[in-house]
Amino acid sequence: MSAAGRWAAVPQVLCPLEASGRRAGGKWRRAPGGGSGCGCRCRTRRPGAASSCCCSSSCSSAASSGEDRKRRRLCFYHSTLNATSWNLLAEKVEQLMEWSSRRSVIRMNGDKFRRFVKAPPRNYSVIVMFTALQPQRQCSVCRQANEEYQVLANSWRYSSAFSNKLFFTIVDYDEGADVFQQLNMNSAPTFMHFPPKGKPKRADTFDLQRIGFAAEQLAKWIADRTDVHIRVFRPPNYSGTIALALLVSLVGGLLYLRRNNLEFIYNKTGWAMAALCVVFAMTSGQMWNHIRGPPYAHKNPQNGQVSYIHGSSQAQFVAESHIILLLNAAITMGMVLLNEAATSKGDVGKRRIICLVGLGLVVFFFSFLLSIFRSKYHGYPYSFLIK
Repeated sequence: MSAAGRWAAVPQVLCPLEASGRRAGGKWRRAPGGGSGCGCRCRTRRPGAASSCCCSSSCSSAASSGEDRKRRRLCFYHSTLNATSWNLLAEKVEQLMEWSSRRSVIRMNGDKFRRFVKAPPRNYSVIVMFTALQPQRQCSVCRQANEEYQVLANSWRYSSAFSNKLFFTIVDYDEGADVFQQLNMNSAPTFMHFPPKGKPKRADTFDLQRIGFAAEQLAKWIADRTDVHIRVFRPPNYSGTIALALLVSLVGGLLYLRRNNLEFIYNKTGWAMAALCVVFAMTSGQMWNHIRGPPYAHKNPQNGQVSYIHGSSQAQFVAESHIILLLNAAITMGMVLLNEAATSKGDVGKRRIICLVGLGLVVFFFSFLLSIFRSKYHGYPYSFLIK
């Protein structure tokens, strides 16, 4: 970046003597002779300017009189402060650009966060992902969110619109625990936007629970907060195509081997079982697990107790999905037995036993399912057999 460009990136502050040279009509008062003979000690100048002083000619007029020594000292202090602020901002932007050229997402600890994100001066926006990626944290959703975050940052880094107005950073809990404490943050992952001026507002925290952490959703949120539009480019992923090709090959090979006996295709029971398996998988939350990647279970580090059911209605464990799947399957089996007992024309005693078994399955496992629902949705008033 050129010197002129870096100067233009810094907000300018008026010299007090220059400000005092305003007339009532709002125009500058210019002293005869021009500005190169300014008597103040200001040596800060814009690149390419003819005068070595940042003040206007009114500074020269005022500083030439002995009664304005106080204002002359104030002018020197003000111009020095302006130069210091400019140099500090230029240094910060240059450092961030250097880090961004090496890696799209800049890793930060507590010191870097306070210097480059919190401390002024800043004329750039910073997107920070607060996360916990260390294996001992067992945060699988953090790893998945980080993959989407990397896709978004790479899309910005290699786009034609890339500039020094936006930077992507990450703060890991094990590298910046003091930052989490400073922000009173007790959950991860969390995405926050730190604007160039002022403190972050409520809308500067990304609503991950409601929207999810897809790169496209993050890009939309960033465009709303910074007016920087990022087009997401994803690297090609052929795993789905390969899996589909293998499945088609497997089914085709099976049909070829059984080409002389294809009666199983018309088996209603087989198709019903396959449909039930799909329904059980979807209603138990397997798709949610695939998207969010929760842990299988949770082990309390204090007493070692393992929890298979999540205590909140906003999350679940993989083991919980398996439990719900088995409960739904048992209830369905009970309903099938009840239907069989009612429609079959066999022995009455056998039908009575089938009816009792089916009724027992429905009553017991539905009560168990309702108990789990009550444990997750606190305050739900209804129960049946098991509380």
